[in-house]
Amino acid sequence: VQLQASGGGLVQAGGSLRLSCAASGRIYSSYVMGWFRQAPGKEREFVAAMRWSRNSTKYADSANGRFIISKNNAKNTAYLQLNSVKPEDTAVYFCAASTQFTAQSSEYFIWGQGTLVTVSS
Repeated sequence: VQLQASGGGLVQAGGSLRLSCAASGRIYSSYVMGWFRQAPGKEREFVAAMRWSRNSTKYADSANGRFIISKNNAKNTAYLQLNSVKPEDTAVYFCAASTQFTAQSSEYFIWGQGTLVTVSS
C-alpha cells in the first residue's frame, strides 16, 4: 500500500481546508489511518486517527473540536477536515497507516509524502 496526501495550501486564519490521503493497494480492515503534522523546527506530532473498518476516532487536544477525520472506503481515501485554522496549525501534514489504534508515530509503518498547510494571520 502507498499513501498520497494532497489538499494542502495557503488559508487564512479562521478558514477551512480539506486534506485527502489516497491509498493505492488494499487497505486491510485492521488498518488505522492517522494524520500527523510537523511544523518548522518542531517534532512530528499526532493529529487524528480512525479505524478503517469502524468509525472509531481519536484526536489530539489541539485538533479536538476543530478538525474532523473521515474516510471513504469505496474510494480508499481518508480525509482530514481542518476548520477554524490558526497560524499555529501551519505544518506539513502526513497521513500514515498502522494496525494499532494509537497516537504513537512509531507504530505507523506506511507514510505518505506530506502536504504543506500554511495559515496566514
